[in-house]
Formats: sequence, structure tokens, C-alpha cells
Amino acid sequence: MNIESVNNQKVKDYTKLNQKKYRDESNLFIVEGLNLINEAYKNGYLKTLLIEKGKVLPLDVETYYVTKDILKKITTLDNPPTMIGICEKLKEKELGDKILVLDEIQDPGNLGTIIRSACAFNIDTIILSEDSADLYNPKVVRATQGMLFNVNIIVKDLSTFIPLLKMDGYKIYGTAVDGGVNVKNLECYSKYCIIMGNEGNGISDNIKKLCDKLIYISMNEKCESLNVGVATSIILYELNN
Repeated sequence: MNIESVNNQKVKDYTKLNQKKYRDESNLFIVEGLNLINEAYKNGYLKTLLIEKGKVLPLDVETYYVTKDILKKITTLDNPPTMIGICEKLKEKELGDKILVLDEIQDPGNLGTIIRSACAFNIDTIILSEDSADLYNPKVVRATQGMLFNVNIIVKDLSTFIPLLKMDGYKIYGTAVDGGVNVKNLECYSKYCIIMGNEGNGISDNIKKLCDKLIYISMNEKCESLNVGVATSIILYELNN
């Protein structure tokens, strides 16, 4: 099927998905480029493919052949991709034993980086606080490089959900710039939860009170702190070994 006009209603609807309000209403979001589209398709989340006329990608989904102008209208990138996918939001899965909690992570790039690292180092579930960056923000989606489709990601009220994890036998580790236990020396339980805090303020005081233990990364004293994406990657690497 072809779509020729940027004023086509489907094009208008897809363009609205760049706004969180419409993503929430429709339960849909956008992925851009071959890698993200393939990851979405492999995991069963790709619903519609928009592809530039003259290009071919034989996937068993609803497909529209569109003009460059249409792709340019929908994308938030300066240089439009040759294909855009419309995906269904992620379905909630079982928690598993290894959980990463993100308390008010605000930067989309940081969130995307953390998701990639969580997938690389075998985290089963990522729990986002309700005031974290939107998982389906186009910048977050691109930064994950498709890995958001390979890890369970859910949004919860942390103040009520973390106590439930404790009751279910998870050991709760909070992160701090200093103090607590060096992550290299941490005795790791079979079921655990790591909490990473906000870029500027760290873990919220009310969430920190719920932790069984605080952990830190040993580093040169000249460096006061690490970017939260870098810090998360280091901690997850250490716990995976």
C-alpha cells in the first residue's frame, strides 16, 4: 500500500506519537531505522512498517510505502531514516531474580545507556519510578539500540513496590557516592535489587530508607562522581562476574 500525502490521517496520527500523551492514549510508539525495526519485529512488537518507496524489507506486518517527505514529517531526526516502525508498548513479564530500579532518572540518553547495560549484564527486570524519563521517548528508544525489547521494563510507585520486593525475599542495595560497601566486596544474594538514583540528587531519602545496604564504586579521590549511566554499567558488570 502507498501513502503519498503528508496530510494523510495515518501520517498525522503517527506524527503525534512523538508526544507522550498520544503514546499513552494509543499504547503505541515509534522506532526508527533497520536495527530497531528488526529488534521490534523479532520480539513481536512491530505492528506497522513505513518504508521509503524503492526500498524493500520483507516483514510480515502491515506495510506502507511512503515518500521521503512523509518520513521527514514523522521523524524527530534531522536526517530522516528510510524506514520507521510503529510498535506496541512492551508487555509486563515475570520479574526474575536480578532487578534494577531507577529512581527519577531524567536524561533520555542516560536511560537508554542503562537499558543497554542492563541487557548486556543479565538484568531480568528494570523498574522505572513514575517520575523517570518516559521509556518511549524517541531519544530513549534510539539510545537503547533495540535492547529495550530484550529486557522486562515496568513503571511502578517505588515507595510501595520496593517493600513488596523485600517481602518476596529480594535483597535491596542502594547506591551512594561513598559509604557503605565497595561493590567489589559485596556478598551477592540470588535475588537482589540494585537502586540507582537521580543524576543530581541520587536516591530519594524515602527510598534510601528502604535499602538493606548501600554500595559504592571505589575511584580516584580527584573524581567526585560518575555519570549515572557509567556508574550503573560498572556496578552491573561487577555483579555479573
